[in-house]
Amino acid sequence: MAHELEAAAIDSVPSVLARAPKHVLPLGAPCPNCGTALAGPWCQACGQSSDDFHRSLRKLAAEAVEGVFELDSRLWRTLPDLALRPARLTRRYLDGHRVAQIPPFRLFLIVVVLVFLAAGLGPPHRAPIVDVGTQKSAPQSGFHIHVAPAANLTDEWLTARINAAAKDPIRFEATLTEWAQRLAVLALPVSAALLGLLFFWRRGVYMFDHLIFSMHSLSFQGLLVAVVVAGSQLTAWVGWLLLIAPVHLFAHLKGTYGLGVFGTLARMAVLFVGSAIGFALALVGLVLIGLVETGA
Repeated sequence: MAHELEAAAIDSVPSVLARAPKHVLPLGAPCPNCGTALAGPWCQACGQSSDDFHRSLRKLAAEAVEGVFELDSRLWRTLPDLALRPARLTRRYLDGHRVAQIPPFRLFLIVVVLVFLAAGLGPPHRAPIVDVGTQKSAPQSGFHIHVAPAANLTDEWLTARINAAAKDPIRFEATLTEWAQRLAVLALPVSAALLGLLFFWRRGVYMFDHLIFSMHSLSFQGLLVAVVVAGSQLTAWVGWLLLIAPVHLFAHLKGTYGLGVFGTLARMAVLFVGSAIGFALALVGLVLIGLVETGA
């Protein structure tokens, strides 16, 4: 999850810069980065924070606990609105009331991690059955891939990599998981682009608005999927919770953009078709990447 952590760090920069550091170097001390004499909490020459990180373990531990409670307080103020009043959450963020919320991109990254953690709770998957002509791989599993005898170079290439994936299913699954985590972030620009097309004539609505809406909407849908996937280990009835997804999207879309019932339903239909196409393309691309890296 190194890439997600880097993205979360980038997302946290504005919140860090928004408040003065607590342990600043004394005025007149040289900036550790460029050597300029400091005149405030940030270097006036290079912009680096003058925060002094050389402090005791006790102080570092206290600050870590403080940070956890700060995140916890914002988390419990954000999640109820995300689940029950999503339009209010998004509109308040767009209107500038942001301090009490978890930054939307950070929330989205947390949810991505939770989804993959929930997906890993089930029993390990066995390798797929692969038929190449009359040959069949020894491992057995719940799905079946049939590959006809190679008729051209493309078929040869595909057959060789499917065989390699069948021989090393653990590596294939690990590759799929790693790239699925990376591709998950692409859901944001795809969703925002679809919304941009649906509201291209609306004045005063910008791509930034669509991105914030997408982060909040996908965060809720991801949390719902994580709950269903984790709960399915206990009972199959938890799958009925997925019916909440379209209801939540309807309320979120209608309230955020001030739409009527028909306008909301029409846009939901377009979003559903566009999302289905995007998901299918991403799935095909994910499998191809997995086959390429496993067979390399």
